[in-house]
Amino acid sequence: MTSTERTDVLVVGTGFGGAIAAYHLAAGGARVVMLERGPWLTGTDFEHDYKLGSSYTRIFDFVVGDGMSTLGGNCVGGGSVVYFAAMPRAPRFVFERRGSIARRMWPSAITRDTLDPWYDRVAESIPITHQGWEDVSYAGGLWAAACRHAGRTANPVPAAVDNGKCVNCNWMMAGCRFDAKQSLLFNYLPAALAHGAEIRPLHEVQSISRTDDGHYRVNYKLVHDEDYRLTTGDGAIEAKIIVLAAGAAATPVILQRSEATLGPMPHAVGRYFSGNGERLNTAVLNEDRVRDLLGLERGDGLAYAANQIGKGPTVANWDRLDGSLPEYTRYSLEQLYFPPGLGTILATAAGGSGPGWYGVGKKEMLKRWKSWLIIFQMIEDDNEGVFGPPPERGNADRLSQQMLGIGRLQYRPTANTRKAWAMADAEVKDILERDGLATVTPWTNDLVGAYTVHPLASCRIGDDPHTSALDDRHELRGHPGIFVTDGSAVPGALTVNPAMTICALAERAVPGIVRAARERGVEVTYGAPAPGGGTSGRRGTAPLVPALMRK
Repeated sequence: MTSTERTDVLVVGTGFGGAIAAYHLAAGGARVVMLERGPWLTGTDFEHDYKLGSSYTRIFDFVVGDGMSTLGGNCVGGGSVVYFAAMPRAPRFVFERRGSIARRMWPSAITRDTLDPWYDRVAESIPITHQGWEDVSYAGGLWAAACRHAGRTANPVPAAVDNGKCVNCNWMMAGCRFDAKQSLLFNYLPAALAHGAEIRPLHEVQSISRTDDGHYRVNYKLVHDEDYRLTTGDGAIEAKIIVLAAGAAATPVILQRSEATLGPMPHAVGRYFSGNGERLNTAVLNEDRVRDLLGLERGDGLAYAANQIGKGPTVANWDRLDGSLPEYTRYSLEQLYFPPGLGTILATAAGGSGPGWYGVGKKEMLKRWKSWLIIFQMIEDDNEGVFGPPPERGNADRLSQQMLGIGRLQYRPTANTRKAWAMADAEVKDILERDGLATVTPWTNDLVGAYTVHPLASCRIGDDPHTSALDDRHELRGHPGIFVTDGSAVPGALTVNPAMTICALAERAVPGIVRAARERGVEVTYGAPAPGGGTSGRRGTAPLVPALMRK
């Protein structure tokens, strides 16, 4: 006979949702094991290189679907290691959205007012800089100047970046080797480890089954540390509580594959996927017009050329984030720099009769890469994504040694989504093409469909059992003791970067997880301070905790 490994709580994924739950449960006295599909890299492991085998290819998961492709983190720390660190709170109107189901998508218990104290808890745990104009990049300043020229406003974006450490190297997406980006590697994860939690990298969860005593068994495969197509073994861990936080492109796949052993899944598992309404436009700037119209000059005779190199998004236009506007007409426009690779492939050239992503026009456009400015749109989409039957292993069929896979997500944008994209496209053109400042074209959808770096809503919370996989406390309907705390729990597009909202929802979910753990015999308490020891946020959420801990 062989003994089976057991723990109190098993957390799948080490990104925002997983790290937050793991910290609080470990701090409360539970035995916590975290399984992470990707490698564990820190500091000097992050390389400034696009070569295969560098950190850039090792810590990303790019999955091509049918009409939608997703880009996410694949490492300890998850999306927090590869994101651009923008941390705005969702607008108030988001929580009243009706979307494709024609009734309120969010649970009645959650509004901007009731979520604000949980946002505050996150802000106490992850240092967030409310940037001033002296902190923005040159590209952000140019976008702000263009907005002003066109009669629009612009706003610095709150970010989890220590500007005193940032060297403007522009390798933020490949992990920050200067420790300027305040990823989970500096707060929730080390705090969880300090309380006894374990992190096991290169463990890819395949399925969940029930044990004879009513607990759960999680089955995993060990991933080869260089070639992610290969596995080096497998295993299983039994736990009383499961917290799924593998990301909105992987969590529903694990649950789909588990249906054979767990029993029927809620209808909404793997449905209502949202790409956060994301779309990219490339502006090729006229350097002379930048100087003449906007009065900008770097001081070395250049108005802009190559000076997009630097931070991630630092300036956004939020003029359309107005709750009085009709649904599907609200969106934000955010300046960013997207690195070579997808940026050079998917950007399209203006004019011409053929596809704009290759050919003579594209070659000429590429010659002017130093004059590019990328604008990131986040509109209200219709939650059109549906996951098909899961692949044999993981969340995708791996095509290459690292990073690239083919998934089962099907996405067909509705008329509402297409009209919202078109409206945002027109706004970007009006701002940046005014008086000949630039030429603007959207990225192509012909190669990989639509695309998102912020996948959401594939196992969303809600009040309606038919259209939400989770109740308002993030517990999987019909499967007590299984919780989902990653982006898949967010009901729909947020019109802004979603990291802060994912974190706030995860913080809010913890009291309910503690209650369920106690019912299953785990000796655990709730009430830990922020990872750094702060307690002001805890005081703010205290009145809300009793209701979340009641059955």
